[in-house]
Amino acid sequence: MKLALLLFCFCGLVSPALAAKSRLQEIIDRGVLRVGTTGDWHPMTMRDPATNFYKGFDIDITTELAKDLGVTVEYVAADWRTLVSGVVTDKYDMTGSASLNMQRAKVAGYSKPYFYLAFVPVIHSDNASRFRRWQDFNANYVKVAATAGTVQSMIMKELFPDAQLQTVAAGTTPYNELLAKRATMTLSSNIEAASLTNRFPKLQVAKVPGMQRPTPIAMLLPNDEQVWINYVNHWITLKQTQGFFDRIAKKWGIAHLETR
Repeated sequence: MKLALLLFCFCGLVSPALAAKSRLQEIIDRGVLRVGTTGDWHPMTMRDPATNFYKGFDIDITTELAKDLGVTVEYVAADWRTLVSGVVTDKYDMTGSASLNMQRAKVAGYSKPYFYLAFVPVIHSDNASRFRRWQDFNANYVKVAATAGTVQSMIMKELFPDAQLQTVAAGTTPYNELLAKRATMTLSSNIEAASLTNRFPKLQVAKVPGMQRPTPIAMLLPNDEQVWINYVNHWITLKQTQGFFDRIAKKWGIAHLETR
C-alpha cells in the first residue's frame, strides 16, 4: 500500500514536467522558426514591400540559426512599439536584433549580446553649421523626430527635454521628416547612420564629439523558456568563436563598438 502511494505521488510530481514541451522542442517539431522583425532598420532588417522579401544582417543571422536547428525560418511582420508583446503573446519565437533595455527585460528574455552600437545625431546637411555640441539640440526651437516605441524616442526625451519631440508612426521613418525639413534631428545607431548618409546625400551625422549610450544588441526571447534561451546562447557563443558575426557584419558594411 505504501509503495503504491509513493509511486502515485512520484508520478503526480513528474507528470507535469514530462508533459511540458520546451519551446526548443516545439520549434523542432513544427519545423519552422518564427522570427519577429520590423523590416525598417537598415542594414539590419529591410523589407521589400513589393515582394515581402527580407534581407539584412538580422536576416542572415536568423537564417543561419534556423539552418542549424534543421528548420525553415518564417519572418513575422512587427513594429517597434509591439515588438516585445509579439514575443510575450507567442506571435513569434524570437526577434531579430533589439537593444538591451531594462523596461523590455521586465517582461521578455534576452539572448547574450552579439553586437554593440551607440547613437549619433543625424541632421539635414543645410543645418551642419548649427550644431557642434550635443547640448545644442536641447532647445525649444529644435524638433527631434523618432519612431514610436523605439529606444531612440526614450533617449531623446532624456537627453533633450527642452526640444520638441515629434513621434512618427510605425511603418514610416523620421528620416523623411529630416529630408522635408519638418524636423531638425533624429538619433540613429552608428551602424544605420552610415547606411542612411550613403542613401540620402542630404543627410549627415552632426559633427558633435562622441556617441551616446553604447548599447548591447541581442535577440528578444520568451522569458520563461530557459531551455530555448540556453540553446540560442550556446549557438551565439559557437558562432562568435567561429567569426560568423564578424563576417556578416563585414558583408553589410557595418562595424560594432568594441565594448566587451
